[in-house]
Amino acid sequence: MVFSEQFQLKACNTFGIRAKAEFFAEITELSQLNDFNKFCYPIRILGGGSNVLLCGDVSGLVLHNCLKKKQIIRESEEYIWIEVQSGEIWHDFVMWAVGRGWGGVENLALIPGTVGAAPVQNIGAYGAEVQNVIDTVNFYDWEKKCFSGLSAKECLFGYRDSIFKRDLKDKVFITSVVFKLHKKAQLNTSYGAIRDELQKMGVEKPDLAAVATAVMNIRRSKLPDPAVIGNAGSFFKNPVIPEKQFQDLKNAYPFITSYAGEQGMVKIPAGWLIEQCGWKGYRHGYAGVHALQALVLVNYGNASGRDILNLSEQIMISIKERFGILLEREVQVWGQD
Repeated sequence: MVFSEQFQLKACNTFGIRAKAEFFAEITELSQLNDFNKFCYPIRILGGGSNVLLCGDVSGLVLHNCLKKKQIIRESEEYIWIEVQSGEIWHDFVMWAVGRGWGGVENLALIPGTVGAAPVQNIGAYGAEVQNVIDTVNFYDWEKKCFSGLSAKECLFGYRDSIFKRDLKDKVFITSVVFKLHKKAQLNTSYGAIRDELQKMGVEKPDLAAVATAVMNIRRSKLPDPAVIGNAGSFFKNPVIPEKQFQDLKNAYPFITSYAGEQGMVKIPAGWLIEQCGWKGYRHGYAGVHALQALVLVNYGNASGRDILNLSEQIMISIKERFGILLEREVQVWGQD
């Protein structure tokens, strides 16, 4: 095990922001977890760095998750259960499953990050959420110094939420996720954008690969490549508000867009709210809002994490003042201590 001190994290976060970790190490074997547990400083887990905003140097240990392995653990006539270690790149796993004809994750293609981050955020896109294909989440408990796991029901999944963002935050290290995938494809093309893209592709009878390709085409047309422009994808969660509040807003803004939420609730696209307040395409120095997708904040080359954070706070204030809705960030903010 090798520890580095004052490690530069610029290449480890998709915003491309310069900040140092007080200590840095990579985990490649599960057996190393007991050794890391002896570390007396706070431990932060870094996967693909696609959901992190660095607003300064990070104290304690940044543990880079490099656990990589996939294995079939059982199967039936209809389903197959696959255990995937948490350091695997999410999109690579999606395409690996699609290539074998196993369905359930194709609508989640090209979402950045690692497998371990997927249940934490309960990632979702185009009518699908990862909770629908999760069987078990396995983890190492830092306090109890043992391995354990939770069923999908026990993970308390919600919209971009889970027990790992709340009761178990910073208390466990997710080691692997067991996915239950369909052997016989049950395609989800309910989103109009997917149907339109399939039609544009000339696909009349889609399969898993076609749906995944359609999703990738849509995402690439709307979202900037972090290798070109630093960003973390969707910066804010889509707010979920009571039906009554939505009706009041619709009376004032007849063209407001929405999606059905849980009982008595309505989901409002955060990108629509941000665009209505004139932020789409805004730029101040090196920090800005993407010109094609208002939900994405970007680093045009030399922005600091504080620049991005300040911009997000200005956006949140303007949305609150105009619509009475408080936006919530999806990204984790590090380095403010």
